[in-house]
Amino acid sequence: MDAIKELSYALDTFYFLVSGALVMWMAAGFAMLEAGLVRAKHTAEILTKNIVLYSIACVMYLLCGYQIMYGGSASSILPNLGFLIGADNTVEAVVAGGDDAPYYSVRSDFFFQVVFVATAMSIVSGAVAERMKLWAFLVFAVIMTAFIYPVQGFWKWGGGFLDQLGFLDFAGSGVVHLTGATAALAGVLLLGPRTGKYGPSGEIRAIPGANLPLATLGTFILWLGWFGFNGGSELKISNVDEANAVAQVFVNTNAAAAGGVVVALLVSRLLFRKADLTMTLNGAIAGLVAITAEPLTPTPLTATMIGGIGGGLVVGSVLALDKLKLDDPVGAISAHGTVGMWGLLAVPLTNADASYVAQLTGACVIFAWVFAASFVCWLLLRLTLGIRVSEEEELQGLDWAECGMQAYPEFVNNEISQSPPSGPQKGSALRDASGRLARAEV
Repeated sequence: MDAIKELSYALDTFYFLVSGALVMWMAAGFAMLEAGLVRAKHTAEILTKNIVLYSIACVMYLLCGYQIMYGGSASSILPNLGFLIGADNTVEAVVAGGDDAPYYSVRSDFFFQVVFVATAMSIVSGAVAERMKLWAFLVFAVIMTAFIYPVQGFWKWGGGFLDQLGFLDFAGSGVVHLTGATAALAGVLLLGPRTGKYGPSGEIRAIPGANLPLATLGTFILWLGWFGFNGGSELKISNVDEANAVAQVFVNTNAAAAGGVVVALLVSRLLFRKADLTMTLNGAIAGLVAITAEPLTPTPLTATMIGGIGGGLVVGSVLALDKLKLDDPVGAISAHGTVGMWGLLAVPLTNADASYVAQLTGACVIFAWVFAASFVCWLLLRLTLGIRVSEEEELQGLDWAECGMQAYPEFVNNEISQSPPSGPQKGSALRDASGRLARAEV
């Protein structure tokens, strides 16, 4: 019996680590997606942001974030302030612990959780692209990953008051995706749109991305990584019931992404009379975000429907934010925020333990906390370091202004060819990198 317990512990720990590695690979997906959806002159800077934010998340979550989120507390609202990871499990604890014995390594849990916080921070990167100061962004990443994310994570996954209320979020439609999108929204409001994005009469000007093949590759990488994101959140695979549950999660995750792609494609065809690739890519991400709150209890067909609704929502949200002049170059706020809310509210459709009151309360609490904390942080940064580059640096490109190099030195054209047009062309339907439509009068 002891040998069986040790073998189960080893198997579940290994599964946790492999799932974490898949989620870590999502960092490459975000990097490629964002690099493909920004202009060539900003590519090196956004790649720098992505690899450094991942590293900052790893350091800050190790120093204090993990213990804030999972260190326990006498209060269901205020977490304890702790540092580092703590001791790992012993053989005696695993073998003699009975039903409450730990079934995976503490170190594997930390690794799995740290790649989640990095995912939340990656969402912010694309939304503020092409005009934010690199160092201001990195300072925000420190605060976000050390404090803002862990506090709301404690309220749900750390056993805080949202968990006690009955709020359900299997793998993080709210805890991860809504959190990242809300922090991004606060930054976008204070940052303002890219130069030339909106005309004096309110027209929406297209700013195409530099590399759609790269953006498509990034989306496929995210799709692959999401199997670790949702599948790993089952936490265990060492018995028949858990193995079947993991398989169900994989199937539903894949089905939801496919549903999101198909619906986003159809909606873009109806609206634009074209098969819009960028909307379709966001449809895949939207389907994945939508199913993340509950990928176990739906049937595969229901999962496809949940993801499909997410794919339709992301198209409408992208267009609506553009009309509000909220400039999000990659559509991150829509794909992770708007659809993250839908994912949370979809849980009671298939999970009898969920209630709409608890789900709506959880969504509102996460949004209110993250938005308020992020807005204050962004505002302090704007008043001190400044958060926006100068117009001259923006037009020149953040590659030169922030990194002193170009990602595509042989191919970057002059500023005239890279700048948004002075107005929509006659009879054309122009879309920028996140699929926004700027339709001219014929």
